[in-house]
Amino acid sequence: MSESNHRTENDKRDTMDESDVKDSATDKENTEQTGSYWGQASAAGDDRKVAYSEWDDSRLLVPSSFDLGAGAVDKYVISKQISRMQEPRRLTHDDLDERRIIYPESKDRTLVNRFRSLRTKILELSGGNNFTLVVSGACEGSGSSFVALNLAAAFAFDQAKTALIIDCNLREPTIHSRLDIVTDSGLTDFLDDPEYDIARILYPTGIPRLRMIPAGSQRESAAEFFTSFRMKQFIQAVRRRYPDRFIVIDTASVEESPDARILAELCDYSMLVVPHGKMTPGAVEQAAQSFNPDKFLGAVING
Repeated sequence: MSESNHRTENDKRDTMDESDVKDSATDKENTEQTGSYWGQASAAGDDRKVAYSEWDDSRLLVPSSFDLGAGAVDKYVISKQISRMQEPRRLTHDDLDERRIIYPESKDRTLVNRFRSLRTKILELSGGNNFTLVVSGACEGSGSSFVALNLAAAFAFDQAKTALIIDCNLREPTIHSRLDIVTDSGLTDFLDDPEYDIARILYPTGIPRLRMIPAGSQRESAAEFFTSFRMKQFIQAVRRRYPDRFIVIDTASVEESPDARILAELCDYSMLVVPHGKMTPGAVEQAAQSFNPDKFLGAVING
């Protein structure tokens, strides 16, 4: 990863994110944070590293964020800004097909419709409000990352909404590689350092209106990171700051670690991914009991 202290005027015009939407008080109190990160160029098989301007969500965790209600930012203004968001790079349809990531024009209508249906059911349960959702596998190799990423992509279909996927699988993080993004810092770096700028861990994904926070470079003692007060503040802030952003969290399986159970207590909902034909009903039921029944949405069969 390479840091830059400057951004060209073209970069400023072309990089607009939700953090550009703020009330006048916040506008006066904060100065714009800038930076850059390195990603992989995908066009024509080019594997060279290309600098992309960083999306300025650095004001996400200003102190006022913790006191904001769900409707603190004018939804009409946000919707207008979201419709103008651009991407430093775009994954092509071939890129998305290769990675098995859904998109509105995908020829795999069955897969697209399944995730759209799942999205609709969750929205009905939430009353249309945004939320934080933990997605975890019932066992290792369940495919929770596949489900989490595609569900986040489905929420980003709506041009008036955005989605954020957070990779909390500290043991085997995969979201960044699925999206062909090179990172050198992420969530654990932010949690470990009170002075760390959140703009350094927010990455465009190449998918319109979808952002990613990778796991981070420090991956020991995952439970200590997730039980920290700063993690609780972080979850509350990303949930409240933007009423039109849906947050999906990918975690290690409940069989491998307690991380999913810990994170589920901080979030609005939890979901279990079960590999088709690989677990007994009793084992699935035992995995489901790991979650608070008041927040548990159910199980998704993957396969």
